[in-house]
Amino acid sequence: MPSLVLSEPVDYLVVGHVAHDLAPKGPRLGGTVSYSALTARALGLRVGVVTAFGPETSLEPLKDIPLISIESPQSTTFENIYTEHGRVQYLRAQASPIDFNRVPETWRRTPLIHLAPIANEMDSDLPEGFSPTLLGISPQGWMRQWDSEGRVSPRAWIDAEAALRQAGAVVMSREDVDGDDELIEHLAHQTRVLAVTEGAGGSVLYWHGDRRRFRAPRMAEVDATGAGDVYAAAFFVRLSTTHDPWEAARFATLLASHTVTRVGLDGIPTAEEIRDCMMEVLQ
Repeated sequence: MPSLVLSEPVDYLVVGHVAHDLAPKGPRLGGTVSYSALTARALGLRVGVVTAFGPETSLEPLKDIPLISIESPQSTTFENIYTEHGRVQYLRAQASPIDFNRVPETWRRTPLIHLAPIANEMDSDLPEGFSPTLLGISPQGWMRQWDSEGRVSPRAWIDAEAALRQAGAVVMSREDVDGDDELIEHLAHQTRVLAVTEGAGGSVLYWHGDRRRFRAPRMAEVDATGAGDVYAAAFFVRLSTTHDPWEAARFATLLASHTVTRVGLDGIPTAEEIRDCMMEVLQ
């Protein structure tokens, strides 16, 4: 990757492992960091990334984004198998942990910081010295466990309380909690804003003790991978701009629905899709 200036401030900092996804047609770049960073850039923000990955993974799609990588002998590697009953996921390898001390001082004051773990690679609370205006969290990597064969399943988020208190908003999928409505309600009462994505069903937003559903338009689904990560970035960016969680959820639901019509990172929103979704939201 070309050397990029890391001392310059950014608008949106996303922290977490990129994923080396084993797809039927060969490995491809994935992970919340990849999808969210590219979505935030498409929305016009200056983006920075802190991650860890191994030599087997190409970060070519992120080549124009300033990036700090922690040295790792291998990348976090997932294999996703989609069945009529949902996704079966395997963790095949794990990259080195992420140390918040590696984040440059300038980036610690980024207005929007997005913590985006995929395999429990960092602590769940932001340490002292970081001062975002909005801290967004996608906690899926703290809500996963895997067995001796690498098969991934949901688990309780350990030490969630401190992170939930810190967060300005949290985005998770219904899959992350194995469809546990009681747990969703419990988490909603511990944080300011909670958005729960439900695939083709859209999303549900919890705010100020209220709950509202946002339906997704019907799309011809080709690949659902990354849709929740596009949603998270769109939601956090719009929330930081408008301070209106309802509008942010509607916009994110509409924008993420386009992602499933293309494969992998090709699903990152286009300028036309962003414009059309914005116009629909503002009508």
